[in-house]
Amino acid sequence: MKFTRPMLTLLMLVISVLPVMGGTGEGSRARLLTDAPSPIIPGHPFLATVVLDLQPGWHTYWQYPGDSGLPPKVEWKLPEGWKAGPLEFSVPEQYSEPGDMVIYGYEGRQLLRAVITPPNDLPKNQTFNLKANVSWLACKELCVPGAGEVSTEVLGPTDGPIDWKQAPVPKGVWPEAGKSPYEVTVSGQGTNRMVSFTGTIGASYELFPDPEPADGTTVGHVTAMVTPVEKGQVMLYTIPWDGPAHFKALLVEKGEGVTHAWWIDGKAKKVSSSAISSFSWGVLIAALFSGFLGGMILNLMPCVLPVISLKIFGFIAQAGESPAKILRHGLAFAAGIFVWFLGLAVLVIALKSGGAQVTWGAFQFQNPYFVIGLSVLVFLFALNLFGVFEITLPWQATTSLDQAASREGYSGSFFQGLFATLLATPCTAPFLGSALGFAFGQSALVILVMFASVALGMAFPYLLLSAFPSWRHFIPKPGVWMERLKQFMGFPLLATNLWLLWVIQNQRGVEAVLLLLMLFLMLAFFAWVYGSLAARAHALLLLLVLLLAGGATIAVARMIQRVSPVDAGVHSPTLNGLSWTPFTPQALASLRAEGKPVLVDFTASWCLTCQFNERTAIDVPAVRQLLQQKGIVAMKGDWTNSDPAITEVLKSFGRVGVPLVVFYPEGKESAPIVLPELLTERIVLEALKN
Repeated sequence: MKFTRPMLTLLMLVISVLPVMGGTGEGSRARLLTDAPSPIIPGHPFLATVVLDLQPGWHTYWQYPGDSGLPPKVEWKLPEGWKAGPLEFSVPEQYSEPGDMVIYGYEGRQLLRAVITPPNDLPKNQTFNLKANVSWLACKELCVPGAGEVSTEVLGPTDGPIDWKQAPVPKGVWPEAGKSPYEVTVSGQGTNRMVSFTGTIGASYELFPDPEPADGTTVGHVTAMVTPVEKGQVMLYTIPWDGPAHFKALLVEKGEGVTHAWWIDGKAKKVSSSAISSFSWGVLIAALFSGFLGGMILNLMPCVLPVISLKIFGFIAQAGESPAKILRHGLAFAAGIFVWFLGLAVLVIALKSGGAQVTWGAFQFQNPYFVIGLSVLVFLFALNLFGVFEITLPWQATTSLDQAASREGYSGSFFQGLFATLLATPCTAPFLGSALGFAFGQSALVILVMFASVALGMAFPYLLLSAFPSWRHFIPKPGVWMERLKQFMGFPLLATNLWLLWVIQNQRGVEAVLLLLMLFLMLAFFAWVYGSLAARAHALLLLLVLLLAGGATIAVARMIQRVSPVDAGVHSPTLNGLSWTPFTPQALASLRAEGKPVLVDFTASWCLTCQFNERTAIDVPAVRQLLQQKGIVAMKGDWTNSDPAITEVLKSFGRVGVPLVVFYPEGKESAPIVLPELLTERIVLEALKN
């Protein structure tokens, strides 16, 4: 069994007052060694090392144990006048425990040492007994405390010949004095810290956080992003850090059979909005480039394609225009993208300032008001394209919306840019997850710049087409076919409405879908009346508006009534497909404790990338067969509605949104494997075969 942190603390307190029973415990044994010369020199310090020898399968804990466990304690019992310095731990390793817990500790052997300083006036021809009470926690299938007194002798000054032998002290890897050879940047405030530096090609790096004990600070799982550069590799670590402790961590470098370690503390170089070093510029540029690529790939996400088809229609309609006018339309479309993304950036900054958990897409699409409003907007836009009615903008009373998007109305192109990004927000494209994970832990300025980079990536293809409109020579001359094409563009929008209806069903149940369809019926009737009688029946239109407003209020009020996930069908297994186990931290911990392999899919109904992954790469015959053969449990974490437990898991992996697919191989101590945002069947099969 695994003890909770309070239980372990109480247990260690009990052990500390028990009589000394020798330096042993189940699975472990303690002893004390020194590197003191024989004889020792009065007033000259030496090292005393506590060695914890561990049997196979057992482990002990570092000074910050991670998600569970307790570090060893050493209470020195030295002769009068002798002094012991602070206790130092050797460099740890990172391990996984059941329940997605990460711990920092040791297997095989743990070393703890302190500098011992003898007094200047030592008597001659004597031996001195150095003792220490040691207590520790060793874990295997269960955790067993150990305690005891360890001792060793050192020889004082002597006048005659000596024949004194000491046991050799095991060699260990210790943090080196002074700063690391790399210029390390520590940035971020609130609940995140970012550590970045340019490392050495061929070396691997680990970061072990070390908050002050008993100050209430919690530290999440450390995640790293590596970006190759010309003279090295940019290492970027994300550390969820929530509490008052000043930042402190141990940086470990492994390469060519040699391990080095250095402490990073609050004195490490920090990034400010007014002064960013050339090194941190490299890290920032790498992250911005990832955001730019992610923004470009957003154009290929299924949630954006309906609006992209409208923009393509706009390009076709503009084929007869002057290059300058086409460019202005492209700039207007890009401006809509930038305004929306920068607006999101301001909202993220405001939410962070208020202490809220910030995620990508979720804080909009987990809100039923937003989903209902977006579905109404998409439905009306489709009716407009079908010609049921024409929306005339207040500042262009003679121009319909589709005409505004294709001819004189730069406002229409701007609106299409807004609309495209509105639908893009639930999608997490490749490169975008790590880039936004980096941005959400930075200052307000970096968040704004990162969102602008994503906006530039999404707008770049249209700016390119607008600046070089040579494509227009391949388009037929405008004619009746364009009206038919415009009407055809309404069908992708209706397909988008089907998706939004499915999201509402998973959020609020089947009745909410029926109510939303009734609202669509009222809207369609009102739009038809408006398109037919707009200039001739003002009284009738006013009455219809009042009736529509009343009916919409009642329908929306009923739709947002919360229902249970079972009623909404959130955890239903796919027909003739996988039978999903609902994710809870307790269920995952239980499966991991049994050593079972688990594939966890963190998803949401409003995330089309998630649904694409599930239907093309996860819930497919070959994967189902492999899951059954290897006894892998398929677990689904549904984030359609807000779930703090899933939010914490995403945060622990350095993610701010879904999709997130994690595979835990067989074995209690196996490390989780994080799969890419966009999956293929081959990627999933290769991961599951590990």
